[in-house]
Amino acid sequence: MSNLSQKLKFDVASVILPVMNETYSLRQTVEIIENDCGNDVKEYLIIVCERTKPESLAVCEEIKSRLGEKVKIHFQKMPFIGGAIREAFDLATGSHTILMASDLETPPEVVKTMIALAKEQPERIVTASRWIKGGKFYGYDPLKKFLNFIFQRFFSLLYFVALTDMTYAYRIFPTKLVQSIRWEELKHPFLLETIIKPLRLGARVKEIPAVWKARTEGESQNTFIGNFVYFRIGFRVRFMSKSQILKPTSMV
Repeated sequence: MSNLSQKLKFDVASVILPVMNETYSLRQTVEIIENDCGNDVKEYLIIVCERTKPESLAVCEEIKSRLGEKVKIHFQKMPFIGGAIREAFDLATGSHTILMASDLETPPEVVKTMIALAKEQPERIVTASRWIKGGKFYGYDPLKKFLNFIFQRFFSLLYFVALTDMTYAYRIFPTKLVQSIRWEELKHPFLLETIIKPLRLGARVKEIPAVWKARTEGESQNTFIGNFVYFRIGFRVRFMSKSQILKPTSMV
């Protein structure tokens, strides 16, 4: 675990953008980040698969033609959203890695704040919350919102933390941290795994507000019933040892 305890500093960020059916929202996401803090971003890791729509692939190529080597388009080999992000974690070369969506449900305006806080305390994870003051939901189903609140309270109590939004995977991590962890999930519960495993390793986490708005193009790949599978990984990780969480090469 020695590489987790080394003194870190923020240098540049890698931004992970999984793409399935996004077009204008992907374009807008990159444009906002570039305008706000492009000098702090080393690379955009755009992750696509065989199900990515042709029009979305065309936008990926358009962005790459404009930004050149700063954009890396990767065809994932492992399945589902978890597989896509796990491969992207391994590809990241920035000092920090930003996990977000390309459909504007993770407002790109927040990236500059995440980066500013990572510069101040580079060993910390900064994660967005829709529940704290300044955060909000727009277009979220009332029943899902109620269940989301229950999920958040349950997981925060289970892990003895004050976090309010552990399933909203909009975060900036030290890259060494995410590359040292043995990830398991392939589907959407992976998004919870990205916070609970660092917590079990003793990572410090700061929440900042974000306004969530329902996507206006494409369809979510997560199902309502699928949300309940989060409990499986939540319970498993809670009782794991650090040696079970870390890759063998990350052990002292």
